[in-house]
Amino acid sequence: MNITLKDGSVKAYDAPVTAAQVATDLSMGLYKAACLAKIDGENCDLRTVIDRDCTLSILTFDDPDGKKAFWHTASHILAQAVKHLYPDARLAIGPAIDNGFYYDFDVEKPFSPEDLSKIEAEMKKIVKENIPLQAFTLSPEDALQKLADMGEPYKVELCEEHAGKGEPISFYEQADFTDLCAGPHLMSTGAVKAFKLTSSTGAYWRGSEKNKMLCRVYGTAFPKASELEDYLNRIEEAKKRDHRKLGKELKLFALMDEGPGFPFFLPKGMVLKNTLIDFWRQIHTREGYVEISTPMMLNRGLWETSGHWDHYKENMYTTVIDDTDFAIKPMNCPGGMLVYKTEPRSYRDLPLRMGELGLVHRHEKSGTLHGLMRVRCFTQDDAHIFMTAEQITDEIKGVVRLIDEVYTLFGFKYHVELSTKPENSIGSDEDWEMATNGLIAALNELNMDYVVNEGDGAFYGPKIDFHLEDSLGRTWQCGTIQLDFQLPLRFEAEYTGADGEKHRPIMIHRVVFGSIERFIGILIEHFAGAFPLWLAPVQVKILPISDRHHEYAKEVGDFLTQQGFRVEMDSRSEKVGFKIREAQLEKVPYMLIVGDKEVESKTVGVRSRKDGDLGALALDALCEKLAEEVRTRAIK
Repeated sequence: MNITLKDGSVKAYDAPVTAAQVATDLSMGLYKAACLAKIDGENCDLRTVIDRDCTLSILTFDDPDGKKAFWHTASHILAQAVKHLYPDARLAIGPAIDNGFYYDFDVEKPFSPEDLSKIEAEMKKIVKENIPLQAFTLSPEDALQKLADMGEPYKVELCEEHAGKGEPISFYEQADFTDLCAGPHLMSTGAVKAFKLTSSTGAYWRGSEKNKMLCRVYGTAFPKASELEDYLNRIEEAKKRDHRKLGKELKLFALMDEGPGFPFFLPKGMVLKNTLIDFWRQIHTREGYVEISTPMMLNRGLWETSGHWDHYKENMYTTVIDDTDFAIKPMNCPGGMLVYKTEPRSYRDLPLRMGELGLVHRHEKSGTLHGLMRVRCFTQDDAHIFMTAEQITDEIKGVVRLIDEVYTLFGFKYHVELSTKPENSIGSDEDWEMATNGLIAALNELNMDYVVNEGDGAFYGPKIDFHLEDSLGRTWQCGTIQLDFQLPLRFEAEYTGADGEKHRPIMIHRVVFGSIERFIGILIEHFAGAFPLWLAPVQVKILPISDRHHEYAKEVGDFLTQQGFRVEMDSRSEKVGFKIREAQLEKVPYMLIVGDKEVESKTVGVRSRKDGDLGALALDALCEKLAEEVRTRAIK
């Protein structure tokens, strides 16, 4: 039996072995760090027996899938501890999530901070015991009976959904604790060396407000205490940078009970939003895009043609007008198709790049709403590119370069994922293969590293997703490129080729920011509200020392405004030190102090948010400095 390892080397065995045994044979250090195995591309427990030729990778906490197995095991330790302390608690679900895990419990009263401390102490006992995790399966009938006997109604409900398939039901057991679970998991509880329960909140069962409110406990875990400490420090910094907090303090946007999930942009927030939009328009005009605008509401027939009525209706807001069903658009694509069809097209018109800053609405469950990051209406910086098959690679490369330019400008690192055909898809396997190969070819020509995200494509085509990394190391999915053979077919879009015959164009859906609202939320946290000069809603704040300096201060303000800068003046009868502190809290890039000396010399005392006192400058010199910083879009 030959086992091919990640580096291409081969280990031969005469008898079946577990993945854990292979890891031990490679190195004891690898075995101790191992979280799970990937056998022929499938994630498996390290305890999985290998009895055939295969490929094998041993994954550690450094691998995303390794982290998931680690955190999933931590969630089971949490659940076991809760059952020890609160035997009447009923278990719901406990998955790994980004940066940790959670578990939902049905308990008499929500857990307090003191309760979380007790649970942590019990978890430490479980970890110290180094309890092995054992997997086993039962028939659907036996599984349902076992869960009923355990008094776990939520687990029964989950099991019932799978029981009809007739397949064995998977469980994991650690000493006195058993959970319905498909795994994979670590070998034992002892590997979870460092953990912290971070919060407790309410969560509706299955995310529906129609169901019972459960108590959700969040936590995170790491192999080393130092890694946990670093993470907790980042969390504290993230709290300071929370865009909801800063958005309120900086008067950028408001969230109102009258419109949950529908953000209100305030004057300063609109300056920020419009500055981003102006930048978007500038670079898209440069790249040969034309801009369109399509209606916010269109009839059912359009959404049936596009496939959204059958595949996306639960996320759409609908109404009836003149006895006809209408939907508020959740996407701009079908409207873009109608614009394409407003006139005959020739191969000479292609590629046709049409951009749209379209306001879309999607029905998100109330429990998922989060500031600007998850909303019910947002502006998509959409564009649809219509092209021939020969133009696919060049157009995708052009979009990738544009996205790279934007993310680099803001100082973001990013990684790329290729998402393939989902179960809920339309179109032939041949079209999907051609579309997927087109994306792969472009990425390969650009020498871009990417990971494959199996089954996570849009229902109409595969996609490339860009996950940017902010200043705290968090990742956000923003940009996307989706290749689509289906919508042009469904809408019977055509162009006349060089041969005089009718042909079907191919379509790219793409966004750069993704959602302008969400991108603003990311920028707020990335810069901690201290935006670079070109983005700052207020670029310069003038601080007269006393009332007698107001006249000159106003002259300075008027001059800078005429030069195109965004200026405010603090005319309050407060000490200048107080005004400086206030301006610092407002994250204003430059403060100009005006007193007797400045009035006499026709200068201003310049103070930088970042660099402190810069001394006196003449207005012309100041304008030159500011203009260069804006022109280059420096991010300091």
